[in-house]
Amino acid sequence: MTDAPTPSPDGRLARRTLLIGAASASAVVSIRPALAQTQASIMTCEIPIPDRARAGQMIAADGQVVAPGTPGAFPGANRPFTGEQVKLAMKGQNLPGTDGDTTRAYLKYVQRLQNGTSGFTCFASLQMPRG
Repeated sequence: MTDAPTPSPDGRLARRTLLIGAASASAVVSIRPALAQTQASIMTCEIPIPDRARAGQMIAADGQVVAPGTPGAFPGANRPFTGEQVKLAMKGQNLPGTDGDTTRAYLKYVQRLQNGTSGFTCFASLQMPRG
């Protein structure tokens, strides 16, 4: 006894199978460029440290934004970092133009970003698993 459908005399099963296959291929073709585009935008998105609203402030070792002159704090970055630079720093490299201590403080700042803060969407995108 078999559960396989019996083909109809007019070939409807074959046509349906072809349509399903064509739809699947179309989905793959349209999704891959979108994923590539998303990956490219994640690598070029920017994370300012600190965000523009708090420019001129410093970053404490724990990632908090503190007043200028706070002992042990690091000056904010002169320019935003790209998603690619932050991703590499998360894997152990220093952010461009920084030493290890500054990179760690900046990464803690980035990890504390909240929705609505400049750079949050970029950082959140870095956290999403890629297939």
